[in-house]
Amino acid sequence: MNYTPNDLQNLTFKKSFMGYNEDMVNDVLDKIIEDYTAYIRENVELKDKLALLNEGLQHYKTMEEQLQNTLLVAQQTGEEIKKNAYEKAENIIREAEIKAQKLINDANQEVVKIKLEYEEANKKLRLFKSRCEMLLMSQLELLRQMFDEENGEEEEEEEE
Repeated sequence: MNYTPNDLQNLTFKKSFMGYNEDMVNDVLDKIIEDYTAYIRENVELKDKLALLNEGLQHYKTMEEQLQNTLLVAQQTGEEIKKNAYEKAENIIREAEIKAQKLINDANQEVVKIKLEYEEANKKLRLFKSRCEMLLMSQLELLRQMFDEENGEEEEEEEE
């Protein structure tokens, strides 16, 4: 049986012929009651303190869970941002490659067009050259004929 301070205070002992000194027993009991009361009070204070610490611990556990959840969300968001950035970069690269290919194709078409124009101009130049040669040849032939006729007349005159 656990005694309370009141139980100890109201405790009475039977007296016998050669029993204990009543004052000494009462002094010891008073001291025990005092200590016991102090232990009970300390126990209650410790229980209150423990309850308060448990509340604080629970508060910190809740904060820890919230921080872990926040960290998870931040990691997921970071991964999502990273994924979106990679996709955006790939799209930019694809668009740049398409534009570059279009520029190359346009440049190749321009080269083909310029080659055709060059070949056409070259043909016209050769045609012009050959016409000029023919014109010059015909003019030269006319001059020869004119000189031959003049020389022929002069020879005839000299022969006469």
